[in-house]
Amino acid sequence: MAKARREVSEKLKFVDIVFELIDARLPLSSRNPMLDQIVQQKPRLILLNKADLADPIQTNLWVNYFREQGHAVLALTAKEDKSVKQIVPASKKVLAEKIARDKERGLKPRAIRAMVLGIPNVGKSTLLNHLAGKKVASTGNRPGVTKGQQWLRFGSQLELLDTPGILWPKFEDPEVGKKLALTGAIKDDLLHLDDLALYQLSFFSRFYPEQLKERYKLTDDELFLELPELLMVITKKRGFKDDYERASEMLILELRQGRLGRFTLDRFEELSE
Repeated sequence: MAKARREVSEKLKFVDIVFELIDARLPLSSRNPMLDQIVQQKPRLILLNKADLADPIQTNLWVNYFREQGHAVLALTAKEDKSVKQIVPASKKVLAEKIARDKERGLKPRAIRAMVLGIPNVGKSTLLNHLAGKKVASTGNRPGVTKGQQWLRFGSQLELLDTPGILWPKFEDPEVGKKLALTGAIKDDLLHLDDLALYQLSFFSRFYPEQLKERYKLTDDELFLELPELLMVITKKRGFKDDYERASEMLILELRQGRLGRFTLDRFEELSE
């Protein structure tokens, strides 16, 4: 991570703008708090990726929040043309003053040079591949897929420097770690999956009870059981008998696959907390 941060800092002088890619389901938890220190005053465009998996009401609230903080921001789905096509116009808007200055100096227009930054598993490689219309970067629903920096050119308007995902060394809030783990930003072998599944059940019982009830065919009484008992009920309903670990793996996998519906783990209404 230290090496990746150093390489990013060294390459900043070669780019016009930084694309900060974050998970729309985790608009705060998937932001690296060290990024402001790394990027400093470089122009930035925040991209809330995986918006198709996030709660749309929450996404709109977070987009407005970031704009009120003075950031340019887009909510998008990296695998969709309509979303990706918004990036270049939005970048030009952020860089309007620089583009105007270059024009006054008689410089020929050139491609926007951008750096893509984000923690692991927020969809950087998916975005790059979709921009290119072919596989130019490795993808995977797990952290650590992108191994090094590479320059990629997309038509005449955009050049991107891809970088490995950069996590920060330590989580001050253990709940941030749980949220990142649920969405796959932390390797599964570093976690206790049953604890993570209980956290997932607690969250959905509170914010999306109907989605939980429908997916696992729960009665109203079952839905509001104590969490360990609720996990036992779901385990038996899925035919796993007493194999709670297998049921925990199933719960987490189905959440990541979108089978529990759209959700946002970072709740805007809890921002003040």
